Amino acid sequence: MNLIQSLEWRYATKKMNGQHVSDEKIKSILHAIQLAPSSMGLQPYTILVVSDPEWKQKILPAANNQSQITDCSHLLVFAAWDNISNEQVDEFISRTAKTRGIDEAMMIDFKNYLLSIIQNNSPEQNFQWATKQVYLALGIGIAAAASEQVDSTPMEGFNPAALDEVLGLHAMGLKSVALLTLGYRDAEKDWLVNMKKVRRDADTLFIHK
Repeated sequence: MNLIQSLEWRYATKKMNGQHVSDEKIKSILHAIQLAPSSMGLQPYTILVVSDPEWKQKILPAANNQSQITDCSHLLVFAAWDNISNEQVDEFISRTAKTRGIDEAMMIDFKNYLLSIIQNNSPEQNFQWATKQVYLALGIGIAAAASEQVDSTPMEGFNPAALDEVLGLHAMGLKSVALLTLGYRDAEKDWLVNMKKVRRDADTLFIHK
């Protein structure tokens, strides 16, 4: 299927059947997420990939006991950096210079610009900026899953503080922002499976100038 067909096929799956998603498909979805755009290219987030049934069971209460958590094949926890440190910026600049085969000195203006933004923001402002980057990666993950014919459910309906505690995210300088379950629909039990997709008409959604 092409991208439009894949997006027409997908929906926020309410019931999953527990079937395992192949390592090859998971690797492809994660690679797409890795390639997602982010402001400045910083990618101020980390994604936990949870496939262990015991861990999914531990997470379940913090996710309001939604059945997809335990019935999915893999659960992705998108966690934004709690704040952005000078050290994280240094690592990003060094990695960029090394990857592109240039001297770090050539990036000093860009580095100082990035640091000035971060240092002039409060930790909360930096976190909110990081959460916006998370949603870029989340959207790419949803589209990538659909292209692999893997069902997914993006979730905000969970208790971030409780989930952070379960996963020990605070010690890693992270806060959970969104979840994405990956698996396969249980067509017999999912009431939404045959429902038509409801979206705004193109002439009301888009304004052409």
